[in-house]
Order: sequence, then structure tokens, then C-alpha cells
Amino acid sequence: MSKRDYYEILGVSRTVTEVELKGSFRKLAMQHHPDKNPGDKDAEIKFKEINEAYQVLSDGQKRAAYDRFGHQAFENGGGAGGNPDFSDFMSDIFDSFFGDARRGGPRSANGRERGADLRYNLEIGLEEAFSGKNASIRVPTSVSCEVCSGAGAKPGSKSRQCPTCGGHGRVRANQGFFSVERTCPTCAGRGEIIDDPCKNCHGAGRVTRERTLSVNIPAGVEDGTRIRLAGEGEAGLRGGPAGDLYIFLSIKPHAIFQRDGADLFCRVPLGLTSAALGGEIEVPTLTGEQARVKIPEGTQTGKQFRLKGKGMSVLRSREVGDLYIQVLVETPQKLTPRQRELLQEFERESSGATHPETAGFFGRVKEFLGGIGGAA
Repeated sequence: MSKRDYYEILGVSRTVTEVELKGSFRKLAMQHHPDKNPGDKDAEIKFKEINEAYQVLSDGQKRAAYDRFGHQAFENGGGAGGNPDFSDFMSDIFDSFFGDARRGGPRSANGRERGADLRYNLEIGLEEAFSGKNASIRVPTSVSCEVCSGAGAKPGSKSRQCPTCGGHGRVRANQGFFSVERTCPTCAGRGEIIDDPCKNCHGAGRVTRERTLSVNIPAGVEDGTRIRLAGEGEAGLRGGPAGDLYIFLSIKPHAIFQRDGADLFCRVPLGLTSAALGGEIEVPTLTGEQARVKIPEGTQTGKQFRLKGKGMSVLRSREVGDLYIQVLVETPQKLTPRQRELLQEFERESSGATHPETAGFFGRVKEFLGGIGGAA
């Protein structure tokens, strides 16, 4: 009986990618696993077919041979065979798919690992966010060992090839018709063994130091802005590339201004007489200059005045937001007898025209209460 096509067994096309191939294999292997189908001979046969097909198609050289010659490429013992040990099946599959992720990420064949990315929190003032600045920061991090230049071996000595993995950093173990590849336990994936490690870094190839870095903060940055310094993170293990440093900016609350995007808001208290009679006031801006605002007669609390182009800088742009002045009319406190007398006299002379909002509100209240009384 002729064998079924491996691609057909796994339910994939001949242009299938490695990721798609793994996904299809996992799904079918779990579906037909003997533990899930006890006593089902058909499921066991399908399970063996699935694993045989995957063993060939997941190997680049074997797949190329199969694409060219079909099953004849493995007639002389090149195919998979034997009885699998199902007790460790799921753990082996999980380790083959996710083993590197559980160990912190893939390694290169020579064991060099990329350094970790680092985070640095930097707080700046609103004025600095407006104009931008060049900040100097001190960052404790791992750097390449200056004694061994990141190699990990004592100067003048050399590492030797790992006898277990032959310098590949990975070893392959056959379990039935499975072939599982793992990190070499002898050299921990490095591919080489250091017999005489560097005394400064103890073979790691990196040491901890505090570095001073310069950070350019552009004008217009917002709270939460992230700045990336490539290659300024933690040094890689055994000469691997360094990670990146990410600067996360936070902006301190300002005593006068509140920010909303590119616009600024400033609440200005205004005396009762100034609000009633009108006039001019001076308000600050982030540039340090004073701006004049004309206050019309009868200005009420909540009145807003817009100063165009007096707000925040816009990141990577020449545009500038606006500054909004919000008026808060302040009621006089701790009156002198004469001030109280004048206010009482003013109250006697007041009318609906003097306080239109008050007169309008209580007029509506009177109509409302009258309507309720009439209905009763």
C-alpha cells in the first residue's frame, strides 16, 4: 500500500510556512493522540502518520528531498520509525515549541544573548516640556567587560568547543520517531566552554556600572512620551548586542497652568469691582512674558478669554497652541464697616437690570411655584 502524501496528511499546501506547519501539526497531533483515543487503532495509525510527516517537513533538508523525490528519498531508512513513548509526549512537544521562550528568548549558535531593554523614568517641568531641554541622567546597568572585551575568558586564554554539542549550542534527542532539540546542558547554549574565566566578570562578559547619558528632550513632549536610546540598555551576554534604553517622561503639575494637548488653561481670580467695572489685567505665559487681557464690564465667573499662540509647543512642529484665561470672580471677605455700608447701599439701589441672571432665575422659580399652587 502506497504512503499518503505528507502535505495531505497534515492538511497543508506545499507552500506552507514553518509557523503554519507547526500549527497544523499541533492541532492534529492533539486530536489523534492515543491518550485521547484509548483503544482506537485508527487514531494510533493516524497519529504515527502525522508525526512521520512532520518530522520530514519540519526539517529543511528532508523537506527539500521529499519535494524532489517524494517517499523514495527515505526508502533506505531515512524515514521515521519505532514506537513512541507517549508518557512524555506533551511535555516534549511543549518544550520543542516554547522551550526558548521559557528560557528567556532565543540564543545565537555561539551562546551570545542580546541584553535586556531598560526603562528610566524622568520627571520634567511644564516649562521644560514647552521649550525642550538636554538632560543628563545616570543609569546603573550592565556593560561589556573592559578586561576581556565581553568574551568572558581570561585575557590570553581561549575557550574551547563544547564536546557535547560540537559548538552548536543545541543537542538533539530522539524519542521514538520524535526528534527534540534542546539547549546544550553542558555549555548552556554557548557552544564553547571557558576553562579559565575572566576574573573581572567571572565569565559573564559583562559587569555592572553606572553610566552618565545625555538625553535630548524635544519641545512639545507630553506626559507619557517614550524616548528610545538604541544600544544603551543592558550589555549582551558573552559579547552579544546591547539592549535599548527607554526614557519614559512624566510632567510635574504646574502651579499656574493646566495643560490639555497643545492648549493651556489658567484660572485668574478677579475682584468684584474689576469684574463689574471692567479694565485690563496682566497674565503670565510659559515664555516668561506678560500678556494683557481686556476685561469687559459685567464679566461673570467662567468667562473665558483666548490668547492665540500663547499655549504649548506642538511636538515635531512649528505650531503652538493657545492659552485660555478663565475668570473666577472673587466675593469680598472680611469687610470693614464702611465697605459693608457701601455694599448695602448698592444692594438697595440694585434692580433686575443690575443682576439679570439673578432676576431671571428667581422669576422662573416664582412661575414654577405658582404653577404647582394652581394645579393644587
